[in-house]
Amino acid sequence: MFNFKQSISEQVLLGTFVKTPHPHIIEVLAIAELPFIVLDAEHAPFDRASLDVCILAARAHQLPCLVRVPDSNPSTVLNALDCGATGVQIPHVCTAQQAEDIARMCHYGERGRGYAGSSRAACYTTKPMAQHLSDSKAKTVVIAQIEDPEGVENIERIAQVEGIDALFIGQVDLTVAYGASSVNDDRVTQASIRIIEAAKASHKPVGMFVATAEAAKQWAELGVQFFCVGSEHKMIIDGFKREINVMNS
Repeated sequence: MFNFKQSISEQVLLGTFVKTPHPHIIEVLAIAELPFIVLDAEHAPFDRASLDVCILAARAHQLPCLVRVPDSNPSTVLNALDCGATGVQIPHVCTAQQAEDIARMCHYGERGRGYAGSSRAACYTTKPMAQHLSDSKAKTVVIAQIEDPEGVENIERIAQVEGIDALFIGQVDLTVAYGASSVNDDRVTQASIRIIEAAKASHKPVGMFVATAEAAKQWAELGVQFFCVGSEHKMIIDGFKREINVMNS
């Protein structure tokens, strides 16, 4: 498995959100040669058991697997990382203090992530503590999702927080928060550009959700480095609609 933490700083990557809590979907997406996936535990019905088996499937196929957790509680983050996730994507990060707390709970150390040598992440007691600590520090990815006006206003300080590896622009939530009717609203565009510029200034990659690869190309030109394009649900719907239209034309 390539080092996702390193790769998002070196090349543009196109992944997707996963909404179906079943390992078969993970296997199929691995065959599609996606460079990464994000299990959407915030908006889809993942529990600990389904997260566990989906992360297992991803690791079996050497597919980097992030988890968008439903909240920033330490136990929620610990659950995803102990199951062996490549990293976590934390929604609604609004302040530098919140970002600092998140970074600490995602990494081992004083007042940080609780240590367990029996987890999948630690190879079920077979990885020496020093090696597990070193691997976790080098490879665990912590992504702060910026999707509130408050987060945008504090973005320069959030981006500077050590331990936050990347930013993620939540344009849909920003659209709703600004009272706009489209992600193409100028307020959303300007907020997105401000987040990108803050990421650049702090030498950190930035990602975002887009509906299509065409939209991803446009934002890549502005400096976005990794994308979640739709979801497997959207791809299934669009694919079958396209075939039905061909049949009926």
